[in-house]
Amino acid sequence: MESPKVTVIGSANMDLVTSTKRMPNQGETILGNGFDTFPGGKGANQAVAAARLGAEVNFICSVGDDIFGHELLENLKKERIHLPNVKPVTDTPTGVATILLSDGDNRIIVTPGANANVTKETIDKNQDVIQHSDIVLVQMEIPRETVEYVIERCHIWQVPIIVNPAPALHLSAHHWDMATWITPNESEKEALFSESDYHNWKQKMIITRGKQGASYWTDEKEIVVPTENKTVVDTTGAGDTFNGALAVSIAEGKTLEDAIGYANKAASISVTRYGAQGGMPLKEEIGHS
Repeated sequence: MESPKVTVIGSANMDLVTSTKRMPNQGETILGNGFDTFPGGKGANQAVAAARLGAEVNFICSVGDDIFGHELLENLKKERIHLPNVKPVTDTPTGVATILLSDGDNRIIVTPGANANVTKETIDKNQDVIQHSDIVLVQMEIPRETVEYVIERCHIWQVPIIVNPAPALHLSAHHWDMATWITPNESEKEALFSESDYHNWKQKMIITRGKQGASYWTDEKEIVVPTENKTVVDTTGAGDTFNGALAVSIAEGKTLEDAIGYANKAASISVTRYGAQGGMPLKEEIGHS
């Protein structure tokens, strides 16, 4: 069976992770338990998740010509991810995500840096790659106008696209209309969509619901696809694992319910391990469920 072709368009960051017993209050300084750096960024995370699950992945991104940027590109190459037309930029540092981790929960500040260089021109340079994809996956850590342009191009080229609105970023009704699937978590859904908006686009909504799994709509009924509850070590990257796995499953031709179940299982494995990409499972670990 030929591997599904997944194109991910999005951010590549270095994650700077500090673990602590509790979150500091405003103006308070506390001591941390540990510090690590990990390759991250929602785009890169989702690309890695899809590649580990057997997809042929093209990742369209931008990094700085600095230590973090070169480390990120080397890591992506080790994951057998193709990087069409990606060259480090010299005028902007690589994006970083500052992550506070405490008791299995996380708080994240993203500094985009070179991710702002993923522009309309970048998309045009990669037109052939995108047009020959089975599915495209995009998130919101690159410029809004680029996200909108990607959605428009995929609509014109008739390439299915998953729009993961993370972090929560408002798009026009016109662009939500053109998306094939929209994958917010519960807080992103509340932040972005009024009740009438949700009603308008519910048929393309796949909402991740943490320990409850994920839900979608069919025949005017919301279906919750349950997940496996496992001991949580680190939730960082669980949503990215879900989206990467979902893209692979849909590209393979699974039904939406089966694709969501597969993505749930991948995400449930990811939270049992430390680090966003470090927790992402291989295809063999999930099986064919």
